[in-house]
Amino acid sequence: MAAWEGKSKGNKLGYGIFIALLKYAGVLPAYILLVFVAGYYYLFSWKSSRAIWYYFRKRLNFSFFKSLLKLYSNYYWFGQAIIDRIVMMAGISNRFTFNFDGEAHLHEMVRRGKGGLLLSAHIGNWEIAGHLLKRLQTKINIVMFDGEHEQLKQYLENTTGQRNANIIVIKNDLSHIYEIIEALNKNELVCMHSDRFLPGNKTFDAMFLGEKARFPQGPFLLASKLEVPVSFVFALKETLYHYHFFATKGVIYKNISGNTPQHILNAFTEAMTEKVKAYPSQWFNYYNFWRA
Repeated sequence: MAAWEGKSKGNKLGYGIFIALLKYAGVLPAYILLVFVAGYYYLFSWKSSRAIWYYFRKRLNFSFFKSLLKLYSNYYWFGQAIIDRIVMMAGISNRFTFNFDGEAHLHEMVRRGKGGLLLSAHIGNWEIAGHLLKRLQTKINIVMFDGEHEQLKQYLENTTGQRNANIIVIKNDLSHIYEIIEALNKNELVCMHSDRFLPGNKTFDAMFLGEKARFPQGPFLLASKLEVPVSFVFALKETLYHYHFFATKGVIYKNISGNTPQHILNAFTEAMTEKVKAYPSQWFNYYNFWRA
């Protein structure tokens, strides 16, 4: 089965072209150019298209023609997510608006003084929400694989914006665990994408969209063993310029009898399923996710 390689699509040249266009012409022309870029991936990126096609046809049971349309829209939404991150991080003028469901839950987590884990997925655009959560008056830490971190650095080198979020890179020696614990001890929030893993990583099985899938063990083991509140968070784009952020109430699972990592994973997949069904084109997963 094809596996995720720890990095996302795109390259430094591609980012550079869009950054120049954004700085001198604004967001809308970049979105127009994206129509053709998305079309290229739609026509020629067979490996990733097969994975997304299976998701639309077999897991969401969309019709053949609806799946064709959704496949293109998935690439287009993904391109918008990258553009929007650059716009926010570079401080480029924009018309973005936001509304937050559950922001009070995150303020409550900060008030507890224990820090908190924010478990998310590659749905929508977490990074743009993390950039805005500076009003929580605590640091946001985003845990990611080295491949994603290097790609993020590539386009940040071309921008002047300052990140509100600190990046914690996942390492083979598990030293990132100590960085996570240190951040929590400082009453900081730690966001972990909990829907991807590299070959060789330990995983749990869970039913997702009617088929057994594998999820990384790490986020759910931490959520079960650390005495910190855990919230599931997602940021979805609803119109060309509007985002909707969702956060569940923070729960300290360690203090709840009978809660195992598997129970936390099951609760997470329920929340993830709800968002995927509501925003099907915004799950950016380009490898075979399900065991079948």
